[in-house]
Amino acid sequence: MARTALTMTAATLTATAALLLTACGGGGDDSPQDGIKGAETSTSSATASPSASDSSDVDRPDVSLPEGLKLVFDFEKPSDAEQAAALDDAANYIRALDHGIAQQDPNDPAYQFYSTGGAAKYAKSQIEAWVKDGWTVTGNDPYFNASIDPVGEGKSTLITFCRNQAKFYSKKVKTGKVNYTDENLDSHQKFSLLMSPSEQSAKVWQARQIEVQGRVKECQG
Repeated sequence: MARTALTMTAATLTATAALLLTACGGGGDDSPQDGIKGAETSTSSATASPSASDSSDVDRPDVSLPEGLKLVFDFEKPSDAEQAAALDDAANYIRALDHGIAQQDPNDPAYQFYSTGGAAKYAKSQIEAWVKDGWTVTGNDPYFNASIDPVGEGKSTLITFCRNQAKFYSKKVKTGKVNYTDENLDSHQKFSLLMSPSEQSAKVWQARQIEVQGRVKECQG
């Protein structure tokens, strides 16, 4: 199976955290099944959905996706309110990226709401790759084993989590043909997101930089 990968330039996050903007391989044939993919807005009970976030006065964009896509975040919700908000919006960034792929819109407002800087560029490049090759997404896409670590002396937070994309597939937009693949080490990835409060609203956290590592054995368990 041929695999593709998108690689962006390295970016320094802070003196204590640097993330390389990399999408790691997956999928088969000429599908762009690499980097972040996802599904619908269903979540585990451990992670709040967008509507459940404490942000009733914030006009958040639509991140729902078509039937056939299922996104699950099996995260333990932190007791700290700011950490919980950062974790929720890290999940929303993933949802927003998926929404852009499903809408086939590299300029979708959802990912622009939940990201800035390198993370926004990454999301756009991923969506552009899917759209250019005529692919969308389908299947189940679970994320788990989240950890949250403060960065420096500011409010930035580094969030990492695992992903198993074994049952997440690419699908041709025109024909509806699904590119099924078997589970292997390529199915297991590790994500790192540098999150910080938005300049527009302290209740919204944005992804600023992202690293996606492929073939991560620790995410197989």
